[in-house]
Amino acid sequence: MSLLDALLGRTPPTGTEAQALAACLDAPLWVASVLDGAPYPDVETLLEQADAAARALPPEAVLVALQTHPRIGERPSGDSAHERMSRLEQSGVSQDAETRERLAAGNAAYEARFGHVFLIRAAGLSQEEVLAALDERLGNDAATELLVAADQLRQIALLRLQAALAA
Repeated sequence: MSLLDALLGRTPPTGTEAQALAACLDAPLWVASVLDGAPYPDVETLLEQADAAARALPPEAVLVALQTHPRIGERPSGDSAHERMSRLEQSGVSQDAETRERLAAGNAAYEARFGHVFLIRAAGLSQEEVLAALDERLGNDAATELLVAADQLRQIALLRLQAALAA
C-alpha cells in the first residue's frame, strides 16, 4: 500500500500517512489539511491542496518547520525520510573546501540577521546559484525574507510530496 493509494482512497489508510507527509513538510497544520482533503479524485487535486495548504501556513508554523531543515551545505547523516530527502536535494551543492567556507559564512550571517536557517530549494541548482541566492537574500528585510523562506519551504514540500507519491 502506498501513500498515493491511501490519499486517493484506493486503499484504506494505514496510519502512516501523517508521518510520510511530515517528512515532506513538518508542519502539523499542513499535514492535517492534506489528510483532511482525502480521498482525492486525482493527483492534480491532491497537489493543488498541498500547495494551497503550504501557502496558508501562518508565519509561526513556517518558523517551526524551518527548524527541521539542515543548513545548506550541511548534509544530515541520519536515515530518516527527511534526512534522506535533504541529502538528495543538496546533492548539487559541492563539498569542496572553498564552497563549505562560503556557505558557512553565509549561513552564519543569514542566521544572525534573520534568526532562522537559510532555506532554498536546492534541487537542480548549482553551488554558484545557491551562493548567489544567499547573498541576494541577505539584503531582504525580515518580513520579505520570511515570505521568501515560506515559498522555498512550499516548493521543497511539493517536490518531496511528488517523490513520496511516486515511491
